[in-house]
Amino acid sequence: MKGESEELRSRIRELEAAARVLEPDLEEREQLRAELVATSERFLGALDSSPAFVEVADPALGLLDTPIGETGIDLDRALGVLEDQVLRPGGHPASGAHLAYLTGGGMYHAALADYLAAVCNKYAGIFFTGPGPVRMENQVVRWVADLVGYPATAAGSILSGGSLANLTAVVAARDAHELRGADYASAVVYLTSQTHHAVHKAVRIAGLAEAPIRQVALDERLRMRPDALAEIIAADRARGLRPWLVVANAGTTDAGAVDPLDALADVAEREGCWFHVDAAYGGFFLLTEDGRKVLRGIERSDSAVLDPHKSLFLPWGAGVVVARDVNTLTAAFAETGHYLQDAQDVAEVSPSDVSPELTKPFRALRMWLPLIHLGVAPFRAALEEKLLLARYFRHEVARLGFEVGPPPDLSVVTYRWAPPGTTPERADELTQKILDGVRRDGRVFLSSTRIDGRFTLRMAALAHRTHLATIDTALEVLGEQVAKL
Repeated sequence: MKGESEELRSRIRELEAAARVLEPDLEEREQLRAELVATSERFLGALDSSPAFVEVADPALGLLDTPIGETGIDLDRALGVLEDQVLRPGGHPASGAHLAYLTGGGMYHAALADYLAAVCNKYAGIFFTGPGPVRMENQVVRWVADLVGYPATAAGSILSGGSLANLTAVVAARDAHELRGADYASAVVYLTSQTHHAVHKAVRIAGLAEAPIRQVALDERLRMRPDALAEIIAADRARGLRPWLVVANAGTTDAGAVDPLDALADVAEREGCWFHVDAAYGGFFLLTEDGRKVLRGIERSDSAVLDPHKSLFLPWGAGVVVARDVNTLTAAFAETGHYLQDAQDVAEVSPSDVSPELTKPFRALRMWLPLIHLGVAPFRAALEEKLLLARYFRHEVARLGFEVGPPPDLSVVTYRWAPPGTTPERADELTQKILDGVRRDGRVFLSSTRIDGRFTLRMAALAHRTHLATIDTALEVLGEQVAKL
């Protein structure tokens, strides 16, 4: 037996020596940090002068030339592959000239917070084992709940994004209405054609694929009509169906439209429906005076989703769900196991009890550090700037001859090239041609959608690095493409 133990000890020491490379010493850490910081500084230093969109054949295909093997490669070579194959091609969400989609740009302060969170590797799911991270998350979530206008009974969680946050809200709503499998085919969901597909996915993942989904009619500004909602609910009740969930938009992806939340809350309350607001894009505009006016009524919702990686400028991977009543979340998600018997602590609500996640990274730090260090004021200023940039762009792009969509509720503007006498089909072709030219130019990154079946361009001013000079460049590029038609 002694000989067997010595053999085991000898083999363990061999494995320990081989595994020690996983834990670099101080000198190695300094070298690793220096190389990584140099890479990040090259990226940030070139951001303003780099194309906002780089179109290449077979993007990132070169990654396949560097397979993962038994032995590693030099860090400088690995970072070279990263820069050439990952950071260069495609769109650059970190760029202020990324005006195509709803990206916040990724604040440097939050990136540093992510570094600290990963190095410390604190668990943030249960208060007993991670009291600091849990208190920090609850503090940040409480700040969001206060911003929405919820009472002290509210709670929530910071998840990976709007998809999981919306799923959390849908599951809480389902269980609050005590829906069971036999009920699903008659349990009606109300939304619009502008509702993000993440909500449809959430309904399906929640097991409600059989649930009827009604697309409520829109007004001329692509917002849900409260009168149409009331009518369709009444018709469904007459059919013996069970209305239970109304999903309103506070900043649609296509056009940035905000539904009339206060009037919709009236209908939902009268009909006994759970009222959920998808404010993934628009929620943090509540920090501004104009935003509070546009989003009036969100405080009456039962749940809401806000994405800090959009309108709070954090890197990808942060979506906050908040619910008016913590009990609706714990009823849906609180579970335990024998191995967690030491963790029964009610000093703080644990994120694992109010969301689907048990494995929980320390996400709160990326949101807490910028807010606590910089204060709210610069975020408010940046968001107000984006509102004004959208209004400025709409005015100026109309002067170029573009047909513009409704005045923006937030910071998305829709527009298309449709000169008088042009058929809708020809206008689609010309608008597509303009977008293709903008992509080839690369100075700004714009995108398209379809509204009422027509090919339409979008400009989304949201990143913290997007400023007046960026919008002027976008207008210049569009003018150049029009001149080439």
